[in-house]
Amino acid sequence: MIRVMAYPASSPTQKFVRYRKELLDLQASQDNAAAKRATYELSLMEQSFFIELNGIVHHYHDSGPRDAAQTVVLIHGWDCWWMWWHHVIHYLNKRGIRTIAYDMRGHGWSDNDPNNHYHIDFFAHDLDELATKLALDKFHIAAFSFGPFVALDYVRVHPERVVSMTFFNFGYLPNSAFIQAFATNTITFVFNNLLRKLTWWLPAYMFARFVLAKNTILLHDILIGFKSLGLCAPEAIDQTTRHITSFKTTDSVPEMVKSVSMPILFVAGEGDTIMTCENTKKLVELTHKGTYVEVPECGHLITVELPETASALILGQVIATTAS
Repeated sequence: MIRVMAYPASSPTQKFVRYRKELLDLQASQDNAAAKRATYELSLMEQSFFIELNGIVHHYHDSGPRDAAQTVVLIHGWDCWWMWWHHVIHYLNKRGIRTIAYDMRGHGWSDNDPNNHYHIDFFAHDLDELATKLALDKFHIAAFSFGPFVALDYVRVHPERVVSMTFFNFGYLPNSAFIQAFATNTITFVFNNLLRKLTWWLPAYMFARFVLAKNTILLHDILIGFKSLGLCAPEAIDQTTRHITSFKTTDSVPEMVKSVSMPILFVAGEGDTIMTCENTKKLVELTHKGTYVEVPECGHLITVELPETASALILGQVIATTAS
């Protein structure tokens, strides 16, 4: 599918070029399973585009029916990238929904910010320019973990553009001086000083499986998750961690949710130890049009743990909010 661009397209980033070269090498290897995974990802790359947003070249994946009546913008989480949504993309595209999944600055195949600006408001400005350049007058948002912070900051300024939102594994976290210091230092150390330096996926998977997930994850999705560690700028990890654990941010979340007028579906994993069901329910109670779904036997990584469930919930929210 070739889309007509109404703005100058940018050249692919070096991250993308290097990744594609790795896939081509794998595709030609004698490892049949690796070759099959590479072929699949190379097919996904055919719908990848690049665009300059606020001076930084961003990658976005744009697929689905060209004349789709509904578009869903997919916002990835902390230390993740667009490919965490690949199951959801296929599910929605097959049901007539256009999807746009993009990499935030410093993540995935988007360039790092030379000025190291990785705060929520910068990410929201990037989303604004993406929506403007792609002429997205009305669209839905699906976001998980860190992504809802960006979505809420965006709709605070542009509520007229967003029809509905679906938030996965997002809640109101209690904060204190101890939590702020412990969480910031511990998370940054684990991800930047330990996991990022691993050359084998298994230790990273064991950490995710026992800390974040409640379900066995497919090997391909494990590898996709592992790749996101190396593709994310270390400065982005440090800054976003400090930002979301600051009192200013945690204290602002209830008011941000209260100010939203469009429907929000909050989805919580029953076994999520990061954003617990109780913390999610606190936000639902503050919304004007909030609904809540609790997913049994699910941790913090629903898009790869239970992708079919996540996809169906997004579709249900799109149908419910456009039919009303």
